[in-house]
Amino acid sequence: MKRRDFMRATAGAGALAGLPATLRAQARGVARRIVLGQSVPLTGAADQIGLAFAGGAKLFFDAFNEAKNNPGWTFELRQVDDGYDPAKAAANAKKLLADGADLLFGFVGTGSSEAAAAVAREQAAILFAPFAAADALRDGSMTHVFHVRPSLADEAFKMVRHCATLGQNRIAVLAEDDAMGRAGLAAVQQAMQELKLPPLVASAFVPVNSDKVDAAVATLAKAQPHAIIQVALFNTSAAFVRKMRKAGFVGSFMNFSVVGIDPLFTALGREISGVVVSQVVPSPRSSATPVVKDYLAAIDNSDQVASYEGLEGYIAAKTLAESVRRAGKATDRAGLQRVMAGMNDYDVGGFRINLRAGVRDSVRAVDLVTITADGKVVR
Repeated sequence: MKRRDFMRATAGAGALAGLPATLRAQARGVARRIVLGQSVPLTGAADQIGLAFAGGAKLFFDAFNEAKNNPGWTFELRQVDDGYDPAKAAANAKKLLADGADLLFGFVGTGSSEAAAAVAREQAAILFAPFAAADALRDGSMTHVFHVRPSLADEAFKMVRHCATLGQNRIAVLAEDDAMGRAGLAAVQQAMQELKLPPLVASAFVPVNSDKVDAAVATLAKAQPHAIIQVALFNTSAAFVRKMRKAGFVGSFMNFSVVGIDPLFTALGREISGVVVSQVVPSPRSSATPVVKDYLAAIDNSDQVASYEGLEGYIAAKTLAESVRRAGKATDRAGLQRVMAGMNDYDVGGFRINLRAGVRDSVRAVDLVTITADGKVVR
């Protein structure tokens, strides 16, 4: 979804947000309204991921609000830009709640989600479906945070076990120097300990969303790894793959789902062949899965393009709607939190969700996919 189209599509919602609550309800012709506050990177390092995830969520809520068999309430989704800046995300979270948001929804990025979780805790609010998977957000004390996606530990375990199955025991990590990178590195190290593998042969940090990867290439090439797991966004990952291959590396590249598989393909083109990406939702082109079929139908009436990130946003929105349905009249924060805490095996449409999952959750499916030079995704 293009940034200008996204801004234009949300302009009407922004105008409504300026009205008093009673007038907003009257304007929508309903007695109940759930206000969701979402801060995402519509600009900056992760804008393509933020736009897709936010766009997918909006697709569902728009369709829900317009449905003829509406159950008696609507969702007002207030989406604002944080530029992938945790400090801005924290400020946005405070303002969204101060302006009447019932809960925080779908913040994107580990640092931004951790900042939102801290604000939500201070204000006894809920943070639902952050597009981040750091295990710190899954601590037992984080009873106000509910996850749709698996943890970094789940993804790391899947990738490391895959490497071990192939006899690739010399593993290195390339990570961006931020909360996500540090959390991903820790998750890989934990997985290697659990699988009783030798420690990492090397690791290197690089600036966020940067092509300044030469020092990291020199460090990791010297270590002669069999596989390199990357905890980085698509621009950094693409630059590293290119330069590492030029340095003679012929091993495997593996990436966490937060890389953004579609923008990574855009950045690498045919050079993406052989790069493996972890995925935490079904393929957005697998119409045999009911929730994907619904998502693709919604896509047909929009200017969006199907993507893993967009599907995840759609799934998060649908799961939230189900929690509101189950809460019935108890849609205050305490009531919603009680319901969400009990949703540990929800079938969202051929895909199961456990909102109160721990660090390791066997219910959640994590797929490893690769993209061919012509853009075909292969499991």
